Amino acid sequence: MPHTIPACPQCGLENTYPDGDHFVCPDCAFEWPQTAAGAEDEAAGDGTVKDANGNPLADGDSVILVKDLKVKGSSTVLKKGSKIKGIRLVDGNDGHNVDCKTELGPMLLKSEFLKKA
Repeated sequence: MPHTIPACPQCGLENTYPDGDHFVCPDCAFEWPQTAAGAEDEAAGDGTVKDANGNPLADGDSVILVKDLKVKGSSTVLKKGSKIKGIRLVDGNDGHNVDCKTELGPMLLKSEFLKKA
């Protein structure tokens, strides 16, 4: 299979790989968007739940938080990098479409703050 992934525009090395709707260079840690693939994802609009990187999520997946989240009604925070196992997709209100058990108990989270593990 020919190497169809472009070389890194910052360092010029060809050791790049796709990650969601971005290309990533592991040598210099530079990320840039895949222009054609990003347009296809937006045009699909088929109602699938996607993570912060555009990867589709399914029931039972493990995810990782991509930013610190303040818990409403509490002084605690869910920390960035926390791994959550066994999610369940729901049709929640206000975009909270992932039901899961965290270290702070059961919660509804938005998929835009999660990435597939």
